[in-house]
Parts: sequence; C-alpha cells; structure tokens
Amino acid sequence: MEAVTEFARAQVVGNPLDEATTCGPMASEAHLNRLLGFIDRARETQARLTIGGQRPADLDRGWFVQPTVFADVDNHDPIAVEEVFGPVLTVIPYDGGDDAAIRMANDSAYGLAGSVWTADEARGVEVARHVRTGTIGVNYYAIDPRAPFGGMKDSGIGRERGPEGLAGCDGAAAAPGR
Repeated sequence: MEAVTEFARAQVVGNPLDEATTCGPMASEAHLNRLLGFIDRARETQARLTIGGQRPADLDRGWFVQPTVFADVDNHDPIAVEEVFGPVLTVIPYDGGDDAAIRMANDSAYGLAGSVWTADEARGVEVARHVRTGTIGVNYYAIDPRAPFGGMKDSGIGRERGPEGLAGCDGAAAAPGR
C-alpha cells in the first residue's frame, strides 16, 4: 500500500500541455462531478482512503481531481465495480491462491483492461491467461498500438486497430502500411 500511495503522491496534476504533467483534467464538469460522487460514496464504505479524494487546492480552475487511492475495498463496492474513468485506484484484499484472484478479477460486468503484478513472471502470465479482459499486462500496463484494442463483456464496442479493426465496413483486409 505504501508503494501505491507513494506512486499516486508523485503524480503531477495540471495542464496536459505541460510536459511535467502526469494527470490532466476530467473531460467535462459532469465527468468531474460523477467521479467525485464515486469518491464520496466510497468514503461511506469500509474502504480506507490513503491519498487524494478531492480537487487539488492549488488548481482553482478546471476539472481536476487528485490521484486517489482506496485500500481495503470490497470487490462489490461501486468504486470497484463501475467504470470510474478517473485517477482512482482501488486495492482489494483477498485470501486464497491464484484461483481466488482470477475469480475476483472476472467477477465484473466489465473487462476493458487489466494487469497482474507478481515477482514470478511465469506465474503472472498463467494467471493473466485466465482473466477475461480485452488487454492485459504482467508487471506493467501499456497499450501496444500494433495490436487490436477492445474490451470484453460490457466494456468497449469490439476491436480496434490490427488487421481486423482496420479492415473497413466491407470486410476487405486493410492494405499493408495503411
């Protein structure tokens, strides 16, 4: 928890055109208010706020939210279940082995992206193979622009990029280099 909290603390909130910024604003005031509503509801649960949870005091204009971390979140809390789309990270404890972690990861209506973090990379790859998500990383998360991108279950609308995503409406394969 200390490492995750320190990572959030190190983020620079501000103008996305500033190269030092690592966390820009929400897309709209409605998005900001929705996100703050998720945070307020999480504060009413057993979840423990370790950092953030409000608008930055030094930014009086714009739709900014501090990077926020909640520990001890229940896997069925709205902040864990809904697609929050903001700088909020939830840490959900569990007891059990890999099968319990896989069940928890798959116990969601959504599956856009995920990551498995472990000291044993081969074990992480095996766990990742069983998580129902559109993209997944082991000990990192980055989208590969050469690969199709899309979600599973109620996330996303199919696949984008890659030959299938670039094929076009008539189903013809995309020409190389396009």
